[in-house]
Amino acid sequence: MRHLMSPLDFSVEELDKLLDLANDIEANPEKYAHACVGKKLATLFYEPSTRTRLSHEAAMINLGGSVLGFSTADSSSATKGESVADTIRMVSCYADICAMRHPKEGSTLVACENSSIPVINAGDGGHQHPTQTLTDLLTIRSLKGRLNNMTIGLCGDLKFGRTVHSLIHALVRYPGIRFILISPEELRLPGYMRHDVLDRNNIPYEEVVRLEDALPKLDLLYMTRVQKERFFNEEDYVRMKDFYILDANKMELAGPDMLVLHPLPRVNEIAVEVDKDPRAAYFKQVQYGVYVRMALILTLLEIQV
Repeated sequence: MRHLMSPLDFSVEELDKLLDLANDIEANPEKYAHACVGKKLATLFYEPSTRTRLSHEAAMINLGGSVLGFSTADSSSATKGESVADTIRMVSCYADICAMRHPKEGSTLVACENSSIPVINAGDGGHQHPTQTLTDLLTIRSLKGRLNNMTIGLCGDLKFGRTVHSLIHALVRYPGIRFILISPEELRLPGYMRHDVLDRNNIPYEEVVRLEDALPKLDLLYMTRVQKERFFNEEDYVRMKDFYILDANKMELAGPDMLVLHPLPRVNEIAVEVDKDPRAAYFKQVQYGVYVRMALILTLLEIQV
């Protein structure tokens, strides 16, 4: 039995196999429609979510399985003081696989150490968000045709953005990857990510404050929102939230093949006018998220179709 805690839990070869499976699911959905009949997915979401929870649930339903769970900590026994370890032991009696999101870093690791079913980390605090990373990789590979030899701009909240941290971990394993880190000083990529991941793997990167300076150089722009829930005071959030707004004028600075990705939800960091630009890929990204989570469920349950 294996879990998914980090994108690094899969080797590059295993990732390729998973993404190939997701592409086959996209091309032949009917072939997989009954693969998980009789199987149950538990979604344990201690933190609000729309896409991640619903895409896991849609993935299991598309495979013919069923879902159960809770969407806020308030509706679970966590309000009575039940530990994550006890919750997962109990859920292991009800379901065959579990997707869990928690505001505290490391909580999903505690869950998998106490679980008798596979656990998917659906986001733990500001740490990792591996299923979003799988979604990002599938989107990039499907639309760009490759996962190597690219200049990637990461823009916005690079300090708390778990999607950014997970994506960097995954992409440094591919040759020819270069990053441009676009953020205000207060939301820079943490030192441990720069030193332990980028420097250690000899990945070229530069840090800039202005989005306009980076756009002409990019093959891919990964926008993120400034996350209100990670700030300790309202003033800092208000000061940072409008720091970057991608609009049609800025898009004119970018190359004709540059893709724009965003893990969503967006607040106002991408103007609605950008949605109709053919380079805007963030809603396609949502659809790819369902295919890749279907592939992940089949892989962790060791179901071959």
